Order: sequence, then C-alpha cells, then structure tokens
Amino acid sequence: MGVYELVRTEDAAGPAMDLEAGRGLPPPPAKAPPAAAQRLVSLDVFRGITVLLMIIVDDAGSFLPAMNHSPWEGVTIADFVMPFFLFIVGVALALAYKRVPDKLDATRKATLRALKLFCVGLVLQGGFFHGVRSLTFGVDIAQIRLMGILQRIAIAYLVTALCQIWLKGDDDVDSGLDLIKRYKYQLLAGLLITITYMALLYGTYVPDWEYRISGPGFTEKTFTVRCGVRGDSGPGCNAVGMIDRKILGIQHLYGRPVYARSQQCSIDSPQNGPLPPDAPSWCQAPFDPEGLLSSVMAIVTCLIGLQYGHIIVHFQKHKERIMHWLVPSFGMLVLAFAMDFFGMHMNKPLYTLSYTLCTAGAAGLLFAGIYTLVDLYGYRRPTVAMEWMGMHALMIFVLIACNILPIFIHGFYWGEPNNNLLKFIGIKA
Repeated sequence: MGVYELVRTEDAAGPAMDLEAGRGLPPPPAKAPPAAAQRLVSLDVFRGITVLLMIIVDDAGSFLPAMNHSPWEGVTIADFVMPFFLFIVGVALALAYKRVPDKLDATRKATLRALKLFCVGLVLQGGFFHGVRSLTFGVDIAQIRLMGILQRIAIAYLVTALCQIWLKGDDDVDSGLDLIKRYKYQLLAGLLITITYMALLYGTYVPDWEYRISGPGFTEKTFTVRCGVRGDSGPGCNAVGMIDRKILGIQHLYGRPVYARSQQCSIDSPQNGPLPPDAPSWCQAPFDPEGLLSSVMAIVTCLIGLQYGHIIVHFQKHKERIMHWLVPSFGMLVLAFAMDFFGMHMNKPLYTLSYTLCTAGAAGLLFAGIYTLVDLYGYRRPTVAMEWMGMHALMIFVLIACNILPIFIHGFYWGEPNNNLLKFIGIKA
C-alpha cells in the first residue's frame, strides 16, 4: 500500500464508487463516459516521481549540495519533496471524499487512518532503530522523537479530510468562480490557518533559553542562547523552535539540525564539518524540521492540493482542468518570489508562507505537465516504473527511506557483523 494510498481512489472523476461507504453506489441514470471509471494515472506517476526524488536526494545530498536540504533560508531540490507529498495527499482526498453519505463514519475512518500513520511514523523516526550499521533497537520513551515526516502528513491529512467532509457547499460548479463559492469555507479555513501561523511566527516573544549536550566522558555541557526578541526568523531565536521546546520538550526534538551545515556552524558549509571558532551558541541545539508550528503551514499545502483535486471532480474537459491548474500555479509562484524579494524568505525549516506558495505552485505546474503527458496524450509506457512506485510508496518509504531494508540485510552476516551481505556483493557497509 502506497504511503499516501490511504487516500488514493480508483475513480478519477466519475460517481460510481464511494470509498467511505466501502461499496459501489447505484449507477447514474445517464450513461457515463468510459473515462469516468479510469484511474487518474498521472497522480500515481506524480507520487512515484516524488518517491524517486526522495531516494535520490537522500543518497546524493551528502556530496551534491544542490540535492541536499538548504541549511536555512532558500530552497533546493530536496526541499520540494515534502510539499509535493502533501499536495498529492490533498488531490487524492478530493477524489476519495467527493461523496460522503455518512459524515460521522467518514470522520471516524479518517481519524483512525491518521492515527495509524502517526504511530508508524513514531516507530520509524522516533529513534527505535539505531542506524544502518547497528543491530540494536529500542528507544527511551523519555527521549523519543515525537514529530517526523509521517506524523506531519498524518496531521495534514486529518485536518484536510475533515475540511473536505464538513466544509463544502452544494453549489453547482460551471466556472472557477463557482468552485470558489462551493468551497469558500475550506478556503477560509486555509486563510485562518495562515493568519494564525503568521501571527505566532512574527508576534511571539522568544526569551533566552538553554540546552545541554553530552560531552566526552559522559560530561554535559550547557549552552545559553540569547534572544529576547519577536519576529526573528534566524535559527536560534524563532518562534517555531520555541513552541516545540515548550510543548514537546527539547529532549523530543530532532538532534541533528539542518542549520548545523550553515556557514555560521560549519567550516565545510554547506556540508557538515567542525564548528568555526566564533560559532553561535545555538549551532548544536536540537531543532525539529517537522515541528508543530511549521506543520500548521503543511496543512495549507494539503488544502491547496485539495482545491486542485476539486478541479478534477467538477471539470471534465482536459483544457478546462489544465487552465484552472496553471493560472493559480503561476500566481502562487509570482507571489512567492515577490515575498522572498521583499524579505519574507523561503525557508523549509520554518515552512514560511513564501516557501508554501513556491512549492505548491511548483507542484501544480508539475502535476499539470504530468497530467498532460500521461492522461491527455497517453504516454504511459515511459512512466510505468514511476506509476508502480507511486502505487507502492509507503512500502518504498519504509524499506528504503527509513533504512529498514539495509538494516535487514545487515542482520545476516558470517561470524561478525562486518561480514554481511552488502560486503559480499561489493557494497561498503
């Protein structure tokens, strides 16, 4: 089952299947066109391309800076992976919940799915597994990492699913304006979420704070970070990190912060390296790139994808769909670069508004392009591998991205752990 197949639907545009009811609905009186019962292959292909991109950046990022996550401000190829997944979840939700005969039952099922996904994320990214080269496992609950990739997706999935179940009107849709009227409450929810995020990010007072790290000989070293500011978007004194430290606890945050590769914290920047002599005190502080406040804007990305999915449901002509995708995509990109130019920089760890708009606009353009090639012109043969990866995304994420397959392979050895199967086939363990 694919990583985001929790919300994948077999029906791209037609009304013949209701996933929440778990059974086929009575066919409409009029004869539906054959295309109505076909899968939206481009969505699987988009998901597969994103999975492949995730694998590439994980492996190539260590020696190609352009393929690694940006140390702080700015975006690289790797910084598009998470928003692409969230965008895809939103599109799929529009298809999966286009008909909801029982809203309470649909809410219950969506909540259970999100809870399952969150728990899987806790196991895979909470510290239970100790690395590829370690044959040990287990995690101290007092220090387990609480947030992660799947946890963020679970939160965005649940909120977006609830919006799709409860916040949609009954207006007929014949134009883009009608689409806005039908889903105005979903758009309002996205706007309120964005305003809340902006108010917290730029209005929250961040006081001085301390953290401890282990040193040689089981000693602990204490660092003090001087802040006393509001609206700071730097690594040490931003509201995103402060909220995570206050609510989650610093011991439950990610221990290898992305800003450790910045020029301020590494003499080998943009790669990890020794600290410069004048390194700031926050360079070694835990910071979760999938924290609570930044996940608020991840919900907005998912809601944007939901609106793109509505276009599939309500418009049957290819040209109409593509035009309704391209216009907002270009608009979001222009707005994102304008915001970045005037000082509201794109920043993945903080998940800033400019970053949200840039990645969502790029996702919309890429999806429109894939749809044109695959579903409009039928170029399926070159994308068969991507389609398969998209249909099995969760399995690939667990086995490859979370290193479960390498850990499993390392578990078979001769005499001592270094003599494992990877060494036998010539891959350095």
